[in-house]
Amino acid sequence: MADEHGRKWDRCLADTAVKTVTGLGVGIVFSVLFFKRRTWPVSFGSGLGLGMGYANCQHDLRSPYLIHGRMVKDQ
Repeated sequence: MADEHGRKWDRCLADTAVKTVTGLGVGIVFSVLFFKRRTWPVSFGSGLGLGMGYANCQHDLRSPYLIHGRMVKDQ
């Protein structure tokens, strides 16, 4: 049980980090290309990424009976 909980936390932290950095990158690109180097697209993109990661973690930690990536066969 503790091992599964640890894996969920690792997956949550990695997912949140990837989404935040991706949102930050997209915000930088939009800031440079479309919004004359304003800072709000960078903040908005990183905030969206952080929020999506948080929502995914919340869903993952609240569903203890969900099996990720395993196939269960009836015998």
